Amino acid sequence: MSYQRGMSAIRLQAPDEIPHTQYISHLEFMSKITGLAADHPDLGRKVAEVLDFDFIWSTDGPNPPGRWTDMGRAYWHERQQEADSRHLGFADVEEALSLDPRQEYGLPNLEEQVRKYRDWYRRAQHEQFPFAVWPGGTYRTQMSFLIAAFGWDMLLTMAGLDRERFTRVLNAWTDVIEVYYQAWARTDAEVILTHDDMVWTQGAFIHPAWYRAVLFPNLRRLWSIVRKAGKKVLFCSDGDFTEFVDDLADAGADGFIFEPLTDLDYVVKNYGQTHVIIGNADCRVLTFGTPRDVKREVRRVMDKGRTCPGYFFAVGNHIPDNCPLENVVACLDAYRQYRKR
Repeated sequence: MSYQRGMSAIRLQAPDEIPHTQYISHLEFMSKITGLAADHPDLGRKVAEVLDFDFIWSTDGPNPPGRWTDMGRAYWHERQQEADSRHLGFADVEEALSLDPRQEYGLPNLEEQVRKYRDWYRRAQHEQFPFAVWPGGTYRTQMSFLIAAFGWDMLLTMAGLDRERFTRVLNAWTDVIEVYYQAWARTDAEVILTHDDMVWTQGAFIHPAWYRAVLFPNLRRLWSIVRKAGKKVLFCSDGDFTEFVDDLADAGADGFIFEPLTDLDYVVKNYGQTHVIIGNADCRVLTFGTPRDVKREVRRVMDKGRTCPGYFFAVGNHIPDNCPLENVVACLDAYRQYRKR
């Protein structure tokens, strides 16, 4: 069963078959394998079932009422409506630096949040996805909160103009999101997924010393809450966070979910026997390569992860609608071919 296989890997018990998950929005492929229409409300769940996912990528925001920035989006399939939704939550840098997230977004009521998360987990894990591991977690954890609140231009301006006040804003947000971690700690969720897009494709965009002085201590603070409750913590970020893998492990991460930019060789060499690893086949190969290229890419990462007891195969960043259909099929066929240890 996929749930047992997924939990065995998360517990570093090396299941006989390498587990996998995918982040997929390729509607033609999804409809093809499920027989459901592209707009069917059960499409995503059915895809996970048909493809035998062992882990479901899922987090809460959180997204409390308050001012947020919308930077717009890329369009990846023809069925989407093209509309400009961009707006700034904070147009003035002084206003942004003066923000107190505790006042703007509020501290949630812990008991109410516990009830919400317990109900959410029960429905997701036991009713919708009983066949795979479904985690709790947060998306706007640290840097991703700053991106969502301010957008990139304002974020970078704040960080460059007044690092002390910029840090104060983030630390105050940590007071807010700590309550969400306290709530997750009191649920039956066995895994907590912390998403935070803290780097770019070439790594840190603020001096690494700041990450080590501020961001990682905040993560340690949050993770200590759920780890004391017996949860496993998986960290996920876009970009290249190779330079921070050691810091994340030291802060308490039990595993890493990453794109092809983060160095799989480094993670396997240093954490392959002690941590969960999810990734990191290159989506660019699926987009621009041939089926033979795709098969070679799948084998590359599967061979590296094969000796790691907590390894999951996945394509990073995700499988979008513009990948040739034959390449998506080749990817999943190759996974099934190589999954036996």
